[in-house]
Amino acid sequence: MIVGVPKEVKDNEYRVALTPEGARELTATGHQVLIQDGAGAGSGIPQQRYERAGAEIVLTATEVWSSSDMIMKVKEPVASEFEHLREGQILFTYLHLAASEELTQALVERKVAAVAYETVQLPDGRLPLLAPMSEIAGRMAPHVAAHLLEKEYGGRGILMGGVSGVRPAKVFVLGAGMAGSNAAWIAAGMEAEVIVVDTNLDRLRFIDQIHKGRIITLMSDRLTLEQRVREADVVIGSVLVPGARAPKLITQEMIRSMRAGAVAIDIAIDQGGCMETSRMTTHSDPTYVVDGVVHYCVGNMPGAVPNTSTYALTNVTLPYALRIAADGLEDSVRDDATLALGVNVIAGEVTNPGVAEAHGMTLTPLSAIVAGLS
Repeated sequence: MIVGVPKEVKDNEYRVALTPEGARELTATGHQVLIQDGAGAGSGIPQQRYERAGAEIVLTATEVWSSSDMIMKVKEPVASEFEHLREGQILFTYLHLAASEELTQALVERKVAAVAYETVQLPDGRLPLLAPMSEIAGRMAPHVAAHLLEKEYGGRGILMGGVSGVRPAKVFVLGAGMAGSNAAWIAAGMEAEVIVVDTNLDRLRFIDQIHKGRIITLMSDRLTLEQRVREADVVIGSVLVPGARAPKLITQEMIRSMRAGAVAIDIAIDQGGCMETSRMTTHSDPTYVVDGVVHYCVGNMPGAVPNTSTYALTNVTLPYALRIAADGLEDSVRDDATLALGVNVIAGEVTNPGVAEAHGMTLTPLSAIVAGLS
């Protein structure tokens, strides 16, 4: 199989979908790897390393897209890339289709076999290809919040960890999954006062046991959200429903109740955001203010630390890419139910329930398209 890796074009997106180590694994098993010129530069990966790994460097995105059986990307295609999409081609990347009807329609119309990293799901509910980026975004969020709390950036002028005799910032984390638990962990390490809420008591129990009460855990309900958001200096939203739009659990009224200069960070913005006041921002223009609250809703937070992110991503995506390259997509999903859940669109049909519901589109079971799939 020919595997193509184009340069990312999203605003300030410096990650690349494949490391030289990953390219070497693919070429060693007989596959051809095409890397667009300069694709790894933003991650600090010299082109020569790809060449030594056996990859072929091509000059343009058009050549990568037109020559490859499978395209590996980091972020979903933007409008300028839609022209490259073609029937039967496998697209393996983060898609977040529930938040983009335009992209969903483009993939359906062009009959692309679109496999989303974020909906590949293990039997126990874990999301192995989303986990490393959620971990990074979660760990970044308190650092971003500490920066935005400074008066110069519109914040309340509060030091995250306070000082002797002066209280620290109050950080409220919504969601105790991979992103939320990491956000709470780092915020606590910065000596903030941290509360994390979730509806999953097992997750809360795990955080409580690991951190031995250093992080306060509460069950999530409307009254708790109203009270804790109002008191918080920083709110970090990290709610996820795999493949579907994130629920709007933090209302504009809650945001309005916060003090001027408080900070709201919506890690769930890729899936539409979990705050009513959230809208997608970019690294080049990351913040805006609503009701006196500084909002940070960058859709590709891990893109700010591309070297770490690129290696973390390849660590988890490569085994699946090797399987698809060796067996083809249909045989791969027949043999692996985890990977089958990653297929969002194929043969002009939407196969993910969350995506179909988000856009009012017809849902076609993957088993109706791939013969022999249970």
